[in-house]
Amino acid sequence: MPLALGLGLSLFLGFWADGSLVAAPLRLATFRCDTTPWKGEPLVWTARLVKAETPLLAKGLILAEGTNRFVLCAFDWCLMGNDSDLLFRKALATAVGTDPARVAIQCIHQHAAPYADEGAHQLLDAAPQPPPHLSHEFLDSLRQQLAAAARAAADRLEPFNRVGTGQARVERVASARRLKDENGQPITRYSNGAKSPQMAQAPEGLIDPWLKTITFARNDKPLVRLHYYATHPQTFCCDGRASADFVGLAREAVEQRENVFQIYFTGCSGDVTAGKYNDGSTQAQADLRQRLQAGIEAAIAQTRFTRAKPIVWRALPLTLPPRTDQSQVAAQSRAWLDNPAEYDGRRVYSGAMRLAYFERLNRPIQVSSLQMGKIHILHLPGEPMLDFQFYAQQAKPRAFVAVAGYGDAGPAYICTDQAIAEGGYEPSATNVGPGSEARLKNAIQGLLGLHFSPHP
Repeated sequence: MPLALGLGLSLFLGFWADGSLVAAPLRLATFRCDTTPWKGEPLVWTARLVKAETPLLAKGLILAEGTNRFVLCAFDWCLMGNDSDLLFRKALATAVGTDPARVAIQCIHQHAAPYADEGAHQLLDAAPQPPPHLSHEFLDSLRQQLAAAARAAADRLEPFNRVGTGQARVERVASARRLKDENGQPITRYSNGAKSPQMAQAPEGLIDPWLKTITFARNDKPLVRLHYYATHPQTFCCDGRASADFVGLAREAVEQRENVFQIYFTGCSGDVTAGKYNDGSTQAQADLRQRLQAGIEAAIAQTRFTRAKPIVWRALPLTLPPRTDQSQVAAQSRAWLDNPAEYDGRRVYSGAMRLAYFERLNRPIQVSSLQMGKIHILHLPGEPMLDFQFYAQQAKPRAFVAVAGYGDAGPAYICTDQAIAEGGYEPSATNVGPGSEARLKNAIQGLLGLHFSPHP
């Protein structure tokens, strides 16, 4: 059972007997579920689905140590926030017989995919002439299907005894989104930035070039691989096509090639896109897929194994400070939501979804991590800037630290204080304010088993 540590931190450390840590059987199972919305359901920015170019999948891993179970799940969705994040975690927890605090759901953040926030959906339903959102019927049906897939997987857990780590550089995929003009002011290179020769020729900028891979195996047989890389996984959006985009194509190609279950997670990519290398063309998508796949395969080739260590799962609540202008922003969001003549996307994203987060500020965000020996996996919320990934890695320089962003999307972008002071796109789109950097970094310390203060 989780141990309350008096700091709002929930901790699981294998199995305790007579005050000492002893080994419990380690087992795992994988599951998948087609999460493609029904035809006519809206994707991100309210474009209704016309065609699914690839299925949108939820791919998950159940880890069991004795009777304790933990779930990691990645969705081929743009974002999932607030009530939807909680409802889906509860569904998976019930299905496998664990606590929602031991379930981490991350979206991969493709933009040819949906965004779910059922608190915002309620606000939309109460607004005049509401814009479209994912239907309650679809979401309820999907939760049942996802739970059924996880429940079936929990019935076929198999032992594992080794864990491997590997990493490799990915060439010409990620590029910085926040650039500076000649006056030092921020400018934005969006995901299709290569349509502009100026943006295509601009420097790659600060990225994390390393793709990290974690493999769970039984003796010499790999059972599942987890991949972590930081970039927006977007080549196109908003035209009625659903797609897992270049990251999903690369992931599934590797799975087909080696017949080993593959799960991909997007790292801290709030200010990182493929914009330098993507002009929105089919050829650009194919090239990005090929280069990312090459990085995945190189990380697999570099993988080295050690004996699997006991599982340490840490979960803690995170409360982020509000925007300094929250009252004015909330009033504007309400005005947009209530105006049927306003652009649908603005009513949904800058209106209802922002208000839904403001209304749940008293319910903390959950963040969590999984540790096995010197391997750490962090599950972070929102769209965190790359700085938080570097911070986590530098906090444990001798460990293998993999970071997944895009958990509970309620806060939207999580920016550094410097970025907020500079302005630009990400600070304008965040739902949280200055001081968020310190609180998230404090939480990262706690998730890594270092110092944690409940009131940084």
